[in-house]
Amino acid sequence: MIKKIKQYIRDFHLKENFEIKSRELKIPVNTQKIITLIGVRRCGKTSILYEVINELTNEIPREKVLFFNFEDERLNFNIDSLDLILQAYLELYPDINIKNSYLFFDEIQNVDGWETFIRRVYDNVCKNIFITGSNSKLLSKEIATNLRGRTIVYEVYPLSFKEYLFFKEVEIDLYSTKSLAFIKYNLEKFLLEGGFPEVVLLDDKFSQKILQDYFNVLIYRDLVERFKISNSIALKFFLKRVLASSTKQISINKIYNDLKSSGIKIGKNSLYEFLSYIQDVYFSLILNKYDKKVSSQSDKKIYSIDVGFNNAVSYKFSDDIGKSMENAVFLELKRLDLEMFYYQDRNSECDFIINDRGKIKKAIQVSYDMENEDTRKRELKGLINACKKFGLTQGFIISYSEETTYVLDGIKINIIPLHDFLLLSKDFLENS
Repeated sequence: MIKKIKQYIRDFHLKENFEIKSRELKIPVNTQKIITLIGVRRCGKTSILYEVINELTNEIPREKVLFFNFEDERLNFNIDSLDLILQAYLELYPDINIKNSYLFFDEIQNVDGWETFIRRVYDNVCKNIFITGSNSKLLSKEIATNLRGRTIVYEVYPLSFKEYLFFKEVEIDLYSTKSLAFIKYNLEKFLLEGGFPEVVLLDDKFSQKILQDYFNVLIYRDLVERFKISNSIALKFFLKRVLASSTKQISINKIYNDLKSSGIKIGKNSLYEFLSYIQDVYFSLILNKYDKKVSSQSDKKIYSIDVGFNNAVSYKFSDDIGKSMENAVFLELKRLDLEMFYYQDRNSECDFIINDRGKIKKAIQVSYDMENEDTRKRELKGLINACKKFGLTQGFIISYSEETTYVLDGIKINIIPLHDFLLLSKDFLENS
């Protein structure tokens, strides 16, 4: 096996720089910490590593970079064989001081016991370590028990709308009529196909097929194989129902009853486990209800990791553009690493409230159709009630294209077009 490892290492070193498109997320290089990237499969974690490697190899010999992708089918590692990587590298380059090298381990969660190996390498061999994984458990149990104090964690998401436009080579100039027309045209495509990099870069006619393939790979590789799930029929049914529930409260009881009505046998506890698993692999993310008491399971709203998944697997985009909008806003807020909740009282709801050091600072609604009188009343009621609850003097409604400001019931209402929010979200949240 060591010969194969040497060939893998040497082949990597003989490659030229990677051709990649830059992402907004920039990770530090010389922190003396383990840099950990986590996120859903195919969201671009490896490309971010490639960008770092390109920058490094402009300054140091390529041989000082050791890169391994643990999803490469040519090599099958277990915890006992991981040390062969370092052995092969040192035998290939005996004159290199590995302490000053840079070690990249892509999708390392595929090897059981990986954390013990990484900790040993960090403590005794080299502190310039970068790892990626498609499992949020990298954030919690493994790091908390084995890598505490040694790592900095970054969550990677599919492309933001700003990155989407960059990948599509669309100029961003909000004061240019021509540029704005291209931005709005691409906004609809973004809400339809989502932000997985491969989907964005290929011809539109392939997008639905690629997303469906991602969905199936995630089912069988990231869920069935990883968590030893035997009832794949129930799992697939569950995932489709989760996508259909995107932006809404998730009801395990309802899904259980639907499964039962369809003749699919599975226990409720298994469905709760499924819900935990899909968060682990970043298929869906949970938004909790704001409540000083402990929230119940039914007080959680669920969002897809990418709006393209929803449209490729679950619902028709033309019927649910508002759902895609809300999901896109949720993901944009997650990218900014904000603590957020949804707020609900007896007769109204506000989509997002932003918590900053124990105080609610922003209240945000998302609505596609503000011209419909009933929709407008509902959205304004939820927003105003949330603002009054938390002592806010203004609230925000993100619409598809409307832009206006007025005062209602003592609260300043700011209605903002979706493209403005997605492109200027950081400035919007910091300065408004």
